[in-house]
Amino acid sequence: MKKILLVFGTRPEAIRMAPLVKELQLHPDKFQTMVCVTGQHREMLDQVLKIFDVEPDFDLNIMKRGQDLYDITTLILNGLKGVLQQNHPDMVLVHGDTTTSTAAALASFYMQIPVGHIEAGLRTYDIYSPYPEEMNRQITSKIATYHFAPTALSKQNLIEEKVPENQIVQTGNTVIDALYRVVDKIKKQTEIQAEIHQTLKTKGYDTSRLEQGKKMVLITGHRRENFGDGFIHICKAIKTLTTSYPDIDFIYPMHLNPNVRQPINEIFGEAVIPNMFFIEPLEYLSFVYLMEKSTLILTDSGGIQEEAPSLGKPVLVMRDVTERPEAVEAGTVKLVGTCYDTIVNEVSELLDNKLLYNKMSQAINPYGDGKACKRIVKALLEIQ
Repeated sequence: MKKILLVFGTRPEAIRMAPLVKELQLHPDKFQTMVCVTGQHREMLDQVLKIFDVEPDFDLNIMKRGQDLYDITTLILNGLKGVLQQNHPDMVLVHGDTTTSTAAALASFYMQIPVGHIEAGLRTYDIYSPYPEEMNRQITSKIATYHFAPTALSKQNLIEEKVPENQIVQTGNTVIDALYRVVDKIKKQTEIQAEIHQTLKTKGYDTSRLEQGKKMVLITGHRRENFGDGFIHICKAIKTLTTSYPDIDFIYPMHLNPNVRQPINEIFGEAVIPNMFFIEPLEYLSFVYLMEKSTLILTDSGGIQEEAPSLGKPVLVMRDVTERPEAVEAGTVKLVGTCYDTIVNEVSELLDNKLLYNKMSQAINPYGDGKACKRIVKALLEIQ
């Protein structure tokens, strides 16, 4: 029996790793599955664990007010040392590009424990965009022995970096597995629907507007490289769009970071705009509901570029580069940067041009079919 330790600590990681935990647990005769959470995102992480019914075996609980990348890295390294020493896993699985994944991979390397990297091979090849994610994933790739690449391009990136091809498996992205699970859960369970409606009402948005067919643009933003002028331009563009399209709702769940909230306050102030809804951060179920109900999504997030196309939602990405160029090539995603004019023009074109909208919304999502976790487990079973 193989002893597998999965380590994750942020909400996006938890969403992508939880369905893999559940898939591994279907094979108790083959795997001893253990979960360690770092708590890099505390409250948001706990919400996802509850949704997917995942109970961590170890919780490093590193979250502290005002922590920076130095704090996160050293706390995870020191915290994982004891977990690895006491449990001696045969393999450690980490995900993506967070500081948790890189620190966990490094801690495993120090004990010569093989690392499997979920969502491996994404690249911009600009170490400061996105920061620190691009360097995180490159470092993790150097440490990892097994690479689970979501797409053909991510696999090719690894091959060009001299990773042995027999150590790479193309799987699709586990985020699609998670999304399908949650959408199915929402549709089948009326009590969850009621809970979502109440949650959003408490946050300041009445979902009856959407249930009656009102169009809605969903907005998210949190990238460090957009702090400062980038977010000022974004907020100015959103304000213009709310005026140009008074019959369309604009919903912006605000990230907790002051660098995100300050530009919102600066541009919008105390102004009451009847179709602009700034709400507090949402747990995953409510956010998936809003994605499914949206007309289009304006974001700088990486994961949404993968998730939204599976729901038939066009995505405009407020970044100049993306480590997910497959979506741009497939036509499900378009890069718009943080230029005021570009954001206004591109959102307007999608809202006004039905042919263009349909072309984006009906494009095939390159990130998978919801069976990535099965492929990863199959590969793990085959490793001697």
